Amino acid sequence: MRVLVTGANGQLGHDVVNELRKRNHEAITTDISGDMDYLLDITKVDIIDKVIEINPDAIIHCAAWTAVDAAEDEENKEKVYAINVLGTQNLVKAAEKLDCSFLYLSTDYVFNGQGTRPWQPDDTSYAPLCWYGQTKLEGEFAVSKLKKFFIVRIAWVFGLNGKNFIRTMINIGKTHDEVRVVNDQIGTPTYTYDLSRLLVDMIETDKYGYYHATNEGGYISWYEFCLEIYKQASLSTKVIPVTTEEYGLNKAGRPFNSRLDKSKLSDNGFERLPNWKDALSRYLIESGLK
Repeated sequence: MRVLVTGANGQLGHDVVNELRKRNHEAITTDISGDMDYLLDITKVDIIDKVIEINPDAIIHCAAWTAVDAAEDEENKEKVYAINVLGTQNLVKAAEKLDCSFLYLSTDYVFNGQGTRPWQPDDTSYAPLCWYGQTKLEGEFAVSKLKKFFIVRIAWVFGLNGKNFIRTMINIGKTHDEVRVVNDQIGTPTYTYDLSRLLVDMIETDKYGYYHATNEGGYISWYEFCLEIYKQASLSTKVIPVTTEEYGLNKAGRPFNSRLDKSKLSDNGFERLPNWKDALSRYLIESGLK
């Protein structure tokens, strides 16, 4: 299978490309910079013709603006929209002409984050709390018009090829005696190495639709995640639980309830991701942080 991967230089795209090649698929790497097969700017309309020339059997769309707080700055909003919405629309138009399958990575931020009930993949009670979430939702709407689409919502992502919460907390833990972490936002982490396996599993099928995918192991707070990070990394830094309001440093609204129901994966024969504690352990070893 010939698969075009956008954002191949990023945290998830890097692992997706490796997984594709591991299975002897032809991975076509694209990004706006780096050692790529094609340097493509998805915000430009001419991307449509270029993707058609590449002629993939599937597109895995990992490219996105993911700096949630920076997305709230007025000077960035147009660029965020161009990447997350217009760029996605351009790729969708190419996929329509090619009649190829399309896998779009979305986020728990498309929901309003209220309540405690886990969000179902087919829920339509959206209402994002921030510009990032709104633009990712509009990207979903564009992709959902295709016949052959996967929309996979993920949360709390970490991987080897980029910045993430784990790396940040360990760096802070090595230089501070204590750290404040929110305890009223609930979800589950997602390791890109594990996720990439699932995404390739998906495009090898025609089981299209909306899905949720995070690691298993139950729902936790960022505070509980940090406690486990320090435990596994053998750091004695004191972790102080605070509310989102008490923390007060984020520009963007964040969902309190990021519980994503993943039962649809099993229902469709997909193997769910390993326990998040196991994923954390493997990540710490593979990244040299442990």
